[in-house]
Amino acid sequence: MRHLIATASLFALAACGLNGTDNEEPASDTVATADAGADYGYETYGEDNLADSMASNDGASSAPDAIADPEERPIMQAQVVLDRIGFGPGVIDGKMGMSTENALRGFQEANNLDITGTLDDATKQALSEWQRIPATRVVTIPASWSDADYTDMPDDVAEQAKLERLGYATLDERLAERFHTTVAVLKMLNPDGKPAGFQADGTPDTKPSATPDVAKEDAQKAAFFHAGQQIRVPNIGADRIAPGSVDDTSWQQTLASLGVGTDQPAVDRIVVSKAGKTLKAYRGDKLIALFTVSSGSSEFPLPLGEWKILGEAYNPPYSYDPEVLGKNAGKTYKLAPGPNSPVGVVWIDLSKEHYGIHGTPDPETIGRAQSSGCVRLTNWDAARLAGMVSQSTEVIFEA
Repeated sequence: MRHLIATASLFALAACGLNGTDNEEPASDTVATADAGADYGYETYGEDNLADSMASNDGASSAPDAIADPEERPIMQAQVVLDRIGFGPGVIDGKMGMSTENALRGFQEANNLDITGTLDDATKQALSEWQRIPATRVVTIPASWSDADYTDMPDDVAEQAKLERLGYATLDERLAERFHTTVAVLKMLNPDGKPAGFQADGTPDTKPSATPDVAKEDAQKAAFFHAGQQIRVPNIGADRIAPGSVDDTSWQQTLASLGVGTDQPAVDRIVVSKAGKTLKAYRGDKLIALFTVSSGSSEFPLPLGEWKILGEAYNPPYSYDPEVLGKNAGKTYKLAPGPNSPVGVVWIDLSKEHYGIHGTPDPETIGRAQSSGCVRLTNWDAARLAGMVSQSTEVIFEA
C-alpha cells in the first residue's frame, strides 16, 4: 500500500461534519509485524501474511474445507470473485441488487463485454477463470475476539462522545464487516450455529476457547457467534497484508479487520458519477476498479468538477456540528475514531474545501441513503480505495 500525507492537522470537513483531526495520533514509524499484530488483540495468519488468522491465503497448499457447502450459491460466488478483483458488489448476500449490478457493469466494461449488469452467458464465461474459487469457506473465529471490547452504540451523539472508541457493538457486527456481509447472511450460512453442510455424525465443532467475563456479558448479549466457533463465511480474498507494507500498526489492524489486503493497483484517475452512484478507478483508459457510492443530497449536492487529493487520515476522529449538517444550531461534539464513526475508518481529503471520500458505519445503505455532500463507501471499499490513490490521482465528480 502506498501511503499519502496523513498529518493530523491537515483535514477539515464541514459538509460531512469532520471539522479537523487535530487530536489524531500521527502514523507510527514502526513497521508492523506479526508480534505487533498480537499486541493489538488479533492473531495473524503467519510471518508472510499479516492478515488475521481467517485470511483466505489463496495459493497456499491446504486441504479443502472439511465441511463441504451443500449449495452452489452462484450469485454469491460471482460476488466474492468481483469483490476480490476490484469490482465491489457492496454487501455480499447471494442476491442480485444495485451494487452487484454495478459491479457486473464495471467488470463488463473492463472486459469489453456488452454492458448489461446481469450475469449473462458472456459474463459467466469471462468469470470462469475464477470458477475454482468457492462461494464460501469455513473459518474458526479467533480466540482473541473474546477479549475484545464490544460496546452498545448509543443513538444520542452526546452519549457517543463519551466513548473512547466507536468500535463494534458485538462480535457479530465485527464478523459481518470482516467478511463484507451482514449478520443475517452469516446466520443463513450457519443454521443453528453450525456451518451449512455440518453433519451431526462426528464432524468436530470447536467450542468457545473462553467464556466472556461478567463485564462483557451485556455487550455480548445480542451475539449469535462466539470466539472459537467454526462457521461458514463468504469466501472473500485479496486480503493478504505483506510484511513491512504498513507503517501504522493500528491501520494494519484495521485492514485485517476489514479483510482488505495491501496489494492494491495504483490508479491515476477516479470518476464519481452522481447518476450512476458509482466510483470508477482508471489507469490510463483502463477501468480497473468500481465501487457503488452514496454522494450528495439536495441540501449538500456533490460538487461537480475536477479535484485533487490532498492526503488521507486513517481512523480519524469526527467533529459533530449540527449547524454544519443542516440541523438546528446546537452543541458540537468530538467523536472518537472507529468503524462506527460517521466517516468510517478512512478520510481521503480533497482540494474542494470541506469535502472528501470516506467510509460508513452502515454498509447496507450505500447507494440508497444520501450523504451530506461527500462520497461515502463501505468501510472495506474505502480502505481498499485508500491503497489505490495518491496525491497524483485526478478526481472527477460528474452528474
